[in-house]
Amino acid sequence: MAMKQAATAAIRAFSSSVTSQSSPLVRHLHASAGSKKIVGVFYKANEYAAMNPNFVGCVEGSLGIREWLESQGHQYIVTDDKEGLNCELEKHIPDLHVLITTPFHPAYVTAERIKKAKNLQLLLTAGIGSDHVDLNAAAAAGLTVAEVTGSNVVSVAEDELMRILILVRNFLPGHHQVIKGEWNVAGIAHRAYDLEGKTIGTVGAGRIGKLLLQRLKPFNCNLLYHDRLKIDPELEKQIGAKFEEDMDAMLPKCDVLVINTPLTDKTRGLFNKERIAKCKKGVLIVNNARGAIMDTEAVVDACNSGHIGGYSGDVWNPQPAPKDHPWRYMPNQAMTPHISGTTIDAQLRYAAGVKDMLDRYFKGQNFPAQNYIVKEGELAPQYR
Repeated sequence: MAMKQAATAAIRAFSSSVTSQSSPLVRHLHASAGSKKIVGVFYKANEYAAMNPNFVGCVEGSLGIREWLESQGHQYIVTDDKEGLNCELEKHIPDLHVLITTPFHPAYVTAERIKKAKNLQLLLTAGIGSDHVDLNAAAAAGLTVAEVTGSNVVSVAEDELMRILILVRNFLPGHHQVIKGEWNVAGIAHRAYDLEGKTIGTVGAGRIGKLLLQRLKPFNCNLLYHDRLKIDPELEKQIGAKFEEDMDAMLPKCDVLVINTPLTDKTRGLFNKERIAKCKKGVLIVNNARGAIMDTEAVVDACNSGHIGGYSGDVWNPQPAPKDHPWRYMPNQAMTPHISGTTIDAQLRYAAGVKDMLDRYFKGQNFPAQNYIVKEGELAPQYR
């Protein structure tokens, strides 16, 4: 009951933000009169869809907004088919007005697709992270790109903490022993440690990074962070985290490294062979940010050599990851599909946020300022 009340409160919070006056855009953000064609791209839940009435982030759940949209005369098409020239999404590109997608099953909005989408005005991300959109092309075309900022911060930060513990305690080999009917304590204990006293560094200390540092404080770790902006001094003091201006100088200090920076032109391939070599030998890395921040082969090589002692995350490049993706088979990995930000609680929050922005779009009102990724030809600071 408490969880349900918390989720309901979160929806109300997202839906009750104060509106402001609109601004003109090249493609005129705010809807003109008449029916709009809205396309949503989500993952399919299949038999799992009926198992939870709050499972709204899938094709079957459609963010829970179908009845609301269709009652207003809008066309709402939802699919998971997003790749290739003959996919379902491609059929609707020429005449859609709004495209909604998620980081968990992203529709890659390329410059070519933007050029074809003559009626497109608005790109919405159900969740956080809009790097699946060619943001420069969207800005040049006068499109608005927005996401539900804050909707899954708690979900991702909690997941990161879980992954840190899984790696530090060498959990997975023990779990695999149980499944295989084995019992070999030494095979687990030889590389299992306490989290207390270890140095944890985060590259990026935005909403998720800060919350992770707060969650780590009770574990009595040495906490470091690198970011383009310093945390508020009072909060920094409360957490006990130390700012590291030079990321490369921070890396060899860290027993555990967490990636919490958005994917931009500057961070793509940021952790290549040379930068990974600067990390402490045996470093444990958690990456729930974006797979493309890492050089795929460099991570594999470092895991094989033992320079990376363990790697865990839920983000891949590309997504969904192909069956032959090398991260599936490298040693000491604790990878999953992209799930950290799509808990049921997070789905309810980002579904409410999408509905709120669509409602504002129909009424000619601005979105909450923090939700904009591209507005009037300008990219949000974190993507510049």
